[in-house]
Amino acid sequence: MSAVAAAVVALPTLVALENALLALVFIGAVVTPLAEIALRAVAGIGIVGSDAIVQHLTLAVGMLGAAVAAREQRLLTLGITGFIGGSAAPAARFLGGAVGAAVAFLLLRCALQFIQAEHATGIHLLALAPLPVGFALIASRLLWNAATDLTMRAAAAALAAALCGWLIAAPPHGLFLAAALAVLAVATFAGAPIFAMLGGSALLLLQADGVPAAAVAVNHYSLVINPSLPAIPMFTLAGYVLAESRSPARLVELFDALFGRLRGGAALVTVLACTFFTCFTGASGVTILALGGLVMPLLASAGYRPRDALGLVTGAGLPGVILMPALPLLLYAIVARVGIEDMFIGGLLPALVMFAVVAAWGVWRQPRRSATGTAFSWQRVRAALRAAKWELSLPLAPVAALASGIATPVEAAAVTALYALVIATLVHRDLSLTRDLPRVVAECGLLVGGILLVLGVALSLTNYMVDAEVPDRLVEWVRQSIHSRWAFLLALNGVLLLAGCVMDIYTAIVVLAPLVTPLGLAYGVHPVHLGIVFLANLELGYLTPPVGMNLFFSAYRFGRPIGEVFRAVLPLFAALAGALVVVTYWPWLSTGLPALFK
Repeated sequence: MSAVAAAVVALPTLVALENALLALVFIGAVVTPLAEIALRAVAGIGIVGSDAIVQHLTLAVGMLGAAVAAREQRLLTLGITGFIGGSAAPAARFLGGAVGAAVAFLLLRCALQFIQAEHATGIHLLALAPLPVGFALIASRLLWNAATDLTMRAAAAALAAALCGWLIAAPPHGLFLAAALAVLAVATFAGAPIFAMLGGSALLLLQADGVPAAAVAVNHYSLVINPSLPAIPMFTLAGYVLAESRSPARLVELFDALFGRLRGGAALVTVLACTFFTCFTGASGVTILALGGLVMPLLASAGYRPRDALGLVTGAGLPGVILMPALPLLLYAIVARVGIEDMFIGGLLPALVMFAVVAAWGVWRQPRRSATGTAFSWQRVRAALRAAKWELSLPLAPVAALASGIATPVEAAAVTALYALVIATLVHRDLSLTRDLPRVVAECGLLVGGILLVLGVALSLTNYMVDAEVPDRLVEWVRQSIHSRWAFLLALNGVLLLAGCVMDIYTAIVVLAPLVTPLGLAYGVHPVHLGIVFLANLELGYLTPPVGMNLFFSAYRFGRPIGEVFRAVLPLFAALAGALVVVTYWPWLSTGLPALFK
């Protein structure tokens, strides 16, 4: 048997081992803060260096997850790359893979330089090893996925090597710098992962300023081990576990038992279920995939036209993005340096406004002549409530842990993840501990890894912009052009809607939040209000034709032409745009509750 054939035979085993390792490290990151809580409560002691352990396990989860995402061709890319097809698709794939691999190899080089420098300070090599290992795996997989035959893969490797040599040998100034940035931009539009554009740009611009390339790895490391960052993967894990279990069906049954008999009851059920799941998964697209098959038949049985039902399911999860503990809400708080608790509380009333608008639109669109559902039954409600009581109490887990003072935000996130795991595996037994749990944890790690990869390399670009006084110059230019706070907010709405059309929400946060935050301060916009407006705009961009990401999720889930989804979403988009205006121009909705809790 040839070496290539042997590798192909062994591939499934290697994939399973990699997924198992990712799941094991992820579980370790969750268990450590839980053990810390237990030891403090029982013995009055803690785990020495537990915070550092959790942070470095999060680093390992991020890099391993990003490597798995590269293996599965699911690293974050621009949404518009999906429009490249036909004969141009193989060429775009080749260019994107080669350029992405070149940047990953350069980041690997930076990571090795960083480790060489840090080893002298006493940091253990094992703690830093995920950086170079992760970048090496990402680079090799981008090259493998750049083509379908060995010859073209070898050509992609040769192109990546040539680009690396060119960028290392030539000084990045003048025309060379402009040409290199142009290559990155073209490759990104061709399908190169977003981390390549951000990381490659940071490398070029920092070196042009005489800053050592290892600074990119330093920034990546410093951000990923941020003390608050481990809360992101833990809350996300809780949402993924629920989405993979039968929790969606139990919640839909409960909401249908309560509201199904009312006019528009099916719409209320849809919006409640989708909002609940989006706030835990942090991704309204995942909600469409998880709940679409449950709520679409419910809407059809209530007499909704197919187009209205399609539009409602596509947009119903939007309010959940600004409800705790949604991943975008956490990420914005960390990047913009706003209190996590303030963002959690500040999102409650704006989410309620958006929920009311979506629900009202759904009620309005139900035909008057349609049936209002089965007769109300207390027996059915009690049975549904007993079945779903554990899911309904899940939001109380982090609130109780924080309010009681027994847990930090990261520890509260670990409690929430544990609670979701217990519900799915021991209480309802929807998931098997041995068969299902490793797969679900690895899938969650894939998402988290892709986000943390972008977040880590974007910090270097952000630091460059700060050192180059880009935010200060932007503030000066905008203030000369826009003289009113309200005009600034209107312009911000337009810019963020466009960004939400072509970028995923996580990339937009790490790239745009550092620029928008000083602008908001310059116009006297409260940081929490600015954050809620920022996130609501980006999420609405997911519904903005023709390239909003949720439109593609819905087209895929329901097998409908993308044009039909566009037309179905437009009326709801208009209603949500009105809600966004209310949230934007009534700041008290975002700032009133946080002020009361001060």
